[in-house]
Amino acid sequence: MTQISVAGQNLALDPEGYLVNLDEWSPEVAQALAKDEALELRDEHWELIELIRQFYAEFDHSPAMRPLVKYISLHLGKDKGRSIYLMQQLPPNDKTGSPPKRLARIAGLPKPDNCL
Repeated sequence: MTQISVAGQNLALDPEGYLVNLDEWSPEVAQALAKDEALELRDEHWELIELIRQFYAEFDHSPAMRPLVKYISLHLGKDKGRSIYLMQQLPPNDKTGSPPKRLARIAGLPKPDNCL
């Protein structure tokens, strides 16, 4: 198991880099996880982080791409509720993969079930 250090505390991460204890998440943790992915969080990211955390609170799981896009569309409008928008904000990378996986990781949520 790996760890990430935030404000003097070592937080446990699973082998894929997701928080082991979801209750340890905070905006500072999000910043550290984003930095680990060489991503600087902007307002657009925070809007998506809040929304995916709302989705998790409502449905008790992290969404894959289609449900996430639909949820974003419902709450933020059709311009943002498109997979291309997510790809622009969170381009897929070799470390954590697709936008829903990256977003869930930074938001302190479990890896979406049907994301490879």
